[in-house]
Amino acid sequence: MADTSNSILTTTKLTKTYQSGDQALTVLNQVSIDVPEGATAAIVGPSGSGKTTLLGLCAGLDRSSSGEVTLVGHDLTSLNEDQRARLRSESVGFIFQNFQLMPTLTAHENVLVPGELMGMRDGEIKERAASLLERVGLGKRMHHYPTQLSGGEQQRVAIARAFIHRPKILFADEPTGNLDEEASEIVESMLFELNEELGTALVLVTHDMELAQKASLVFRLKGGKLVE
Repeated sequence: MADTSNSILTTTKLTKTYQSGDQALTVLNQVSIDVPEGATAAIVGPSGSGKTTLLGLCAGLDRSSSGEVTLVGHDLTSLNEDQRARLRSESVGFIFQNFQLMPTLTAHENVLVPGELMGMRDGEIKERAASLLERVGLGKRMHHYPTQLSGGEQQRVAIARAFIHRPKILFADEPTGNLDEEASEIVESMLFELNEELGTALVLVTHDMELAQKASLVFRLKGGKLVE
């Protein structure tokens, strides 16, 4: 058995089954992974292999049919929805393929949102948000709205937002999926640089094998099962 004493995320025989009519559809089948604190991990596999399902279960966005998930020292199966939401707000960051920025807020205001939800002090959070936007190269664009930013710039705002509350683990679902090659390279660099600087574990789902190979761990899924 692996030593999980310094693990930020572990799953044990994680299974997810959906009922489709009178048939059971298993999209994830007894998947066990271990991600150490501060590590980078990529989840790869063909479409329909269960990648996004695994990410959602690991982040506590959905419940498994069987198996266990331990996230930041907490057994997710023993937590109710409010407790899981609190854990996510305190310790987890998210980056999505479609950015999910609020269109009526500026870049700076979008970055502030997670910290405001946590009740961080106003002056502290505004300074941290500005610093993060500077760090991702958008210091001069912080008062622009999402529609005034390119896709790559919007994703960099999303990265700054994900790090505002200094999460212990960051989940990224196809973070470069909607970006061109140049923007993808910038976003990838930002993710791994901030991971190293802040010690935040990074777990990403990607179809991009070049991106996956930059991670210290690669988990390959096929037909809902973990493969070598």
